[in-house]
Amino acid sequence: MSTDLKFSSREVARAAILLSLTSSRTEEQALKAKMFETGIKTVAVDYGGEFLSSVVKIIERAVVASKREGLIDDSHIEQGAVAGAAREAISQISQKAIGLNIGGKIAIARSGEHLVVAVFFEVGLSHLNEICIGMGHRAL
Repeated sequence: MSTDLKFSSREVARAAILLSLTSSRTEEQALKAKMFETGIKTVAVDYGGEFLSSVVKIIERAVVASKREGLIDDSHIEQGAVAGAAREAISQISQKAIGLNIGGKIAIARSGEHLVVAVFFEVGLSHLNEICIGMGHRAL
């Protein structure tokens, strides 16, 4: 990975959003490889379930995936940054999602000091769905 390149928070946010929008594992893996070559580490996790009971699980999955893929280390500072950014992203969709089911993808991107969590979910019941996206940023 190139360490010479510095990316702005906007560029890292764009990477997280694009990854959250991928529609297949193949597309996701190709985009992750392309971003890694440029110096942005990424990870994505699919998720679905009832919103209120899912909040803690979504945050946990974001932290675990970030550690597993080397975006963060074991420190409580970096784990807290992911948890805080994930919580912020979730809070942006909560008004539409309370009492309903969600399904979609959580994506995390990091380059240097910038870490972004993006969530892209369908919210609703059966085929009556709303689409929403949330994003949180932390500087480490």
